[in-house]
Amino acid sequence: MKRFFTPIAPILAVILAAVVQGQTRTRIATGLDDITAAKLKADLYFLASDAMQGRMSLEPGDDAAAQWIGSEFAKAGLKPLVGDSFFQPVPLVEYKMDRERTALTVRSKGAAKEFKAPALLGGYPNDGVFQGQVVFAGFGITAPELGYDDYAGIDAKGKIVLVFNHEPQEYDANSVFNGKGNTRYANLRAKMTNAWKHGAAAVLMAPDPNHKPGNERGSLDAGGRGAQFRTPRPVQAIDGDESIPALTVTAEIAAELLASTGKTGSELQSAIDSTLKPQSRALAGIDASLRIATSNRKRGVSQNVVGMIEGSDPTLKAETILVSAHHDHDGTRVDGEIYRGADDNGSGTVGVVSMARALARNPVKPKRSIVLAVFAAEERGLLGAYYYASHPLRPLAGTKAQINFDMIGRDEKDSNQTHGLIDIAADTSNEVNIIGTRYSPDYKSAVVRSNELVGLHLNYKWDDDTILSVLFRSDQYPMLMHDIPAVWWFTGFHPDYHQITDTAEKINYPKMEKIVRLAYATCFDFGDAAAGPKFFPAGAAK
Repeated sequence: MKRFFTPIAPILAVILAAVVQGQTRTRIATGLDDITAAKLKADLYFLASDAMQGRMSLEPGDDAAAQWIGSEFAKAGLKPLVGDSFFQPVPLVEYKMDRERTALTVRSKGAAKEFKAPALLGGYPNDGVFQGQVVFAGFGITAPELGYDDYAGIDAKGKIVLVFNHEPQEYDANSVFNGKGNTRYANLRAKMTNAWKHGAAAVLMAPDPNHKPGNERGSLDAGGRGAQFRTPRPVQAIDGDESIPALTVTAEIAAELLASTGKTGSELQSAIDSTLKPQSRALAGIDASLRIATSNRKRGVSQNVVGMIEGSDPTLKAETILVSAHHDHDGTRVDGEIYRGADDNGSGTVGVVSMARALARNPVKPKRSIVLAVFAAEERGLLGAYYYASHPLRPLAGTKAQINFDMIGRDEKDSNQTHGLIDIAADTSNEVNIIGTRYSPDYKSAVVRSNELVGLHLNYKWDDDTILSVLFRSDQYPMLMHDIPAVWWFTGFHPDYHQITDTAEKINYPKMEKIVRLAYATCFDFGDAAAGPKFFPAGAAK
């Protein structure tokens, strides 16, 4: 009779994994069990109630939301980081562009042409005239880790810089620019910051000529149901922010500026895409002046709400794991209806508060310190997160990872945002999107390990998105630009996104409980690991 032997090594591996998982569960059990759907629901019904008036930045409802978060941090026993306060003031300026007085004047061979809205769009909070010679700087990107620099060989100091939207080789699956996906450099703010660092006076961003028709975003959140009632959203900026004007211009204006090169914009882009070598140059005989005029300016102060669970290790407690969300939303419509923002981002806010309570109540603390921050004015342009990145309450050099919650409460559904642009599974009731792990496979591995305790379906599809620019649209992005493994946890768009129908009774609370528990377990993994997750500036190979 033939005898069969069962290999012992795989069995031992399974047993060992179960033991390790059991030990992990025991270590974090008190806090893990404190995160419940019932508590999340109670908090969210309050935060998304009519009393909060839609939590518009610089309005009383949002101030009340910030005060509630601070009081919950205090009750949980978190350590304040702004003296004895949980509130980091974020100075803001609210303004409206004067479209009639704001203009771009282009001068060439003694002739001058003036352009105004709608050919010239965007905002800048400071009145003034910004003028200089015009230089073309390709896509406006400096990415040494990718071997690419549009500013190499040109002098942008005091110049008006013209750049293309998007990135090189956007249709090349093998491109170092994340194949057909976005990298962190495709954002207008990133291009503005890069131009500012090179001494430019202003930036003009034009459509990239070879961008294929039909690859634009779907209906923006200002469209669709109820758009006729929408109160125009205030434009806000960080008061005193180091920046320069960055406005968008039409293809016609770009062609006018590039005519002196003897090449079309399409030819210049094709040369960049085919060789991955910049085609930047001064535009001979072309100078421009940009006149910025604003109206209805007012200053105000919002608050980042920040507290800390101090690490248990005498050495590692100097390092930080950041857990974040944003507390603001869109206020009220002209007819008085309220944008309650239950999912966006009441869900993320109560998720951070729940994490704070769980970490505080767990007898065992992570070795690294955990900073919990709920940022101001995300809907106005990630302003609270940008302010924190410029004025960190703990050194960014020691910040090892960021878990950012933004919309973690719903099931992803086809919507005006996504229709025809991205595939959505038929059933997303147990799914969460994890966005940005291509910059840190270690981060992804930690989430996957912790998910053994929870059992969610993890989806990474948004890392290949270019059309909706999701990578840039939440508060992890400013930290990503500082080489921090910063990842957005997101349950996806749905038809109630930025509508008055985003209400608390539509939240999937059992799934939300699982997401916050997964983040809590992952936070311990980051906090206790021998080293933080490694960051890959160029993005890890797919």
